[in-house]
Amino acid sequence: MTFTVALVGRPNVGKSTLFNRLVGRRLALVDDQPGVTRDLREGDAKIGPVKFTAIDTAGLEEATDESLQGRMRMLTERAVDMADVCIFMMDARAGVLPADRVFAEILRKKSARVILVANKAEGNAGEVGFFDAFSLGLGEPVRLSGEHGEGMIDLQHVLMPIAKEFDEDKDILEPEIDIDIEDLDDEDTGLEITYSSDRPLQISIIGRPNAGKSTLINQILGHERMLTGPEAGITRDSISINHDWADVPMRLWDTAGIRKKAKVQEKLEKLSVSDGLRAVKFSEVVVVLLDAAIPFEQQDLRIADLAEREGRAVVVAVNKWDLENEKQEKLKDIREKFTRLLPQLRGAPLVTISAKTGRGLDRLHSAILSAHKVWNKRLSTSQCNRWLMDMTDAHPPPAPGGRRIRLRYMTQVKARPPSFVVMCSHPELLPTSYNRYLVNGLREDFSMPGTPIRIFMRSQSDKNPYADKKEKKVTKLKSGFLRIAQETNSKIMLAGIDFSTKCIHLSELFHPTGDKDEDLATVQNYFNKFKRCIFLI
Repeated sequence: MTFTVALVGRPNVGKSTLFNRLVGRRLALVDDQPGVTRDLREGDAKIGPVKFTAIDTAGLEEATDESLQGRMRMLTERAVDMADVCIFMMDARAGVLPADRVFAEILRKKSARVILVANKAEGNAGEVGFFDAFSLGLGEPVRLSGEHGEGMIDLQHVLMPIAKEFDEDKDILEPEIDIDIEDLDDEDTGLEITYSSDRPLQISIIGRPNAGKSTLINQILGHERMLTGPEAGITRDSISINHDWADVPMRLWDTAGIRKKAKVQEKLEKLSVSDGLRAVKFSEVVVVLLDAAIPFEQQDLRIADLAEREGRAVVVAVNKWDLENEKQEKLKDIREKFTRLLPQLRGAPLVTISAKTGRGLDRLHSAILSAHKVWNKRLSTSQCNRWLMDMTDAHPPPAPGGRRIRLRYMTQVKARPPSFVVMCSHPELLPTSYNRYLVNGLREDFSMPGTPIRIFMRSQSDKNPYADKKEKKVTKLKSGFLRIAQETNSKIMLAGIDFSTKCIHLSELFHPTGDKDEDLATVQNYFNKFKRCIFLI
């Protein structure tokens, strides 16, 4: 296995910046204001041949355990206990502050392996602070710049002896979505679903602020891994945690609360929301967490619709159910609102839970697996065509302008989510209501409740390479034949092939008058009597 490195230090010393440099991506939120990072964020880091797991922590502050800063400090101390190596970072431009000496003394007692890093040491501005770092008694500091990448080779040399004591870990693969499928037998109706530590089930939990997302993840994990509290909007980063939930390897994403777009004014909150939406794109199942006291607010509907538009399997969970007194009446009202307000997710799993007490988590686990199984469902072409025939017989497509739209055949082209293509005539004239009719029929007849279903109408003329090629129309006749006939004193006969009647038409013989415009008008008027004609003058 790889070793674990925790990045610790005062707020705004550059821990998240160095973390992003180590993992090679902008995973952690970075801003000029201190105290941006609150939760522990893990990532696969690499410096040259050295591979390890980096943990970005909250800034160490002297505060009481009851305050938000105190709870953040407790999480950081937990990261120090679980890490193999601690990188203690100080600001070389600010020098050694009294808080640095306090935390250095704590690290000296808690961790056997501490690497002192003087960050922001580029140029002459950090020269004094770098030499001042020797006074902390943690050995020779590593001079580097996390933002510009200076001094990373020195950090590599320090970590190299430690890396030799551990084996290399394997990367975590991203989820497979939009899977192209081939035609299959009638018996084969689903993709093979396997869960392993190499490819865990990706689950993101989204919702409004203070809905209980972090509390739910802590309850699933069995310990206080995420920072929680009565304050709304505590979570900022989208944190992923690997965990075997009921013997099923899963990767859980905790996201920041999503408020109305008009209320999001601060830059930091915009970054948090954007990070949460990115987590939805990386997930396979999305758990939309609602507050039982105020379920199905306008923002809840937008969040659920977002998950459906992204094509993810959706599970709706109603949290804080332990606070409800009239549970039966409340559940009946919630189910009615769910059916009425979210018709695009009709049939999706709806479970009631209590993240604080842990009640209902077994139902949530079963609902997630069930939604993921439906999300992976696929149908054979023969099943699709038999079903399409029955649906068109029961409710034929409309005939706009007197032209009947014919649905010729149907096949499933993708899974995750299930996507179908229907070849038909005049697909641009097919109304949206008929598309919903087919989607609802698929949900009911093939037991695919709640999962996003995509139906694409295609015209058979799309396969014709000459479909968009415009016909060449003669807009101006050439007058060379008139000049030749006049010079040779010959008569003219007009001939053409009319494709509408499949006939050849011949005109009477006539002499040119000598007026070119008049003669060309005579020729043009003769051929205008036919719909599609090739001139054979």
